[in-house]
Amino acid sequence: MKKTTKQSTKKPTKKVEVPVWLLALVGLPILPLLIILWSVKRRRRPHLQLQSEDGIEDLIPSIAGLTQGTICTGNKVELVQNGEFWEWVFRDLENAKATINYETFLAKKGKLTDRMTAMMKKKAAEGVEVRMMLDGSGGKHYPKEDIQELRDAGVKVGKYHALEVRNLGIINNRDHRKIFVIDGKVGYVGGHCLVDNWLGDAEDKQHFRDISARVEGPVAAQLQSSFAENWIEETGEVIGGERFFPELCDTGEMKAHVVWTSPTGSPSTVKLLHYMALHAARKSITIQNPYFLPDPDARKALLDAVKRGVNVRIMIPADHATDSPLVQHASHHHYGTLLKGGVKLFDYQKTLLHQKVMVIDGCWASVGSTNFDDRSFEVNDEVSLVVYDTSIARELEETFTRDLEHATEVHFEPWKHRPVPHKLRDFFSFLFNEQL
Repeated sequence: MKKTTKQSTKKPTKKVEVPVWLLALVGLPILPLLIILWSVKRRRRPHLQLQSEDGIEDLIPSIAGLTQGTICTGNKVELVQNGEFWEWVFRDLENAKATINYETFLAKKGKLTDRMTAMMKKKAAEGVEVRMMLDGSGGKHYPKEDIQELRDAGVKVGKYHALEVRNLGIINNRDHRKIFVIDGKVGYVGGHCLVDNWLGDAEDKQHFRDISARVEGPVAAQLQSSFAENWIEETGEVIGGERFFPELCDTGEMKAHVVWTSPTGSPSTVKLLHYMALHAARKSITIQNPYFLPDPDARKALLDAVKRGVNVRIMIPADHATDSPLVQHASHHHYGTLLKGGVKLFDYQKTLLHQKVMVIDGCWASVGSTNFDDRSFEVNDEVSLVVYDTSIARELEETFTRDLEHATEVHFEPWKHRPVPHKLRDFFSFLFNEQL
């Protein structure tokens, strides 16, 4: 018996041809818009060339001037490490009489936020003017109920570039600074965030390694100015008067200045700071930084320093100890170039090494929030304290030496023969280096 084939009733699909002129007409208005967006985003990135062969001591006035700072004499600077930092901070907050200004990037619910909320409410009840600036992204996990309690108690709380539609054009620019200024006289600056991982003594992977600086003296006014910049931007409130900028007497013998930056079209002040310091080194460069992604100018400056006979040592967290393995693998992309050029690299194994410190020739040091990468140099708002003092430089170098007990030196030959999957991960991670 013959099978009858069922005839399809489906109509054939007709192809619709769109004229080329119509596509061009639709796309034409889009092209200028894309060009405008590109030109807005585009930054001038000239290769930095320092026209000076002076060493760090002779270049100090230039570094301050070119980073829009003023060298202050008569300061007292103390380094505070790991969880001890918070005991110092809360002691100074307890003694506040007039004003407290606090700015931070990362905050998460825990023992520290509970304690901070209670302290700020208490001081506000005593008549102290209290202001807190939280980054709109990093600070989004500060408990909402705590923020409401703070505001009800009279504390002024600001959010920097909150995650809202009105901020879409600037959402990538984050406030990465960590600053306390108390009564306009005592300041703190460094890497400590308001998260319980910054408690303890870096004893395990749940407790991070970090360093901040406590300052007294004229340089405290510069930290206040840094805080005021973002506070004014977000709230419109201009903080002025003796409660914020009192006359500051000498409290020590240290020279210092503060470098802070917001995104601009030219090389940032913190980028210039790092570049000029590397260029001026004649004996030693000691760096500890959690996110180390030097651009071509910085890599060249480090390699040129080795050629001058400078002992260059850099310590970053190992990829298994960091909170961002992607960044560490991106930094690995140029390990070979640096190692071959004589730079000494060390991977800290114990926990996240979070301090952002640099020491030049045993007499110049910087401590702050600034990571050694394009995001800190070009995108984020950052702050660094620069100190011209051999005792501070020595303390930071001694800290580096102690941290070597928990670090492994990386050598060129074994590194060159690392597994192919490791090399591929390093390469693809580096593709996103400007935003890491």
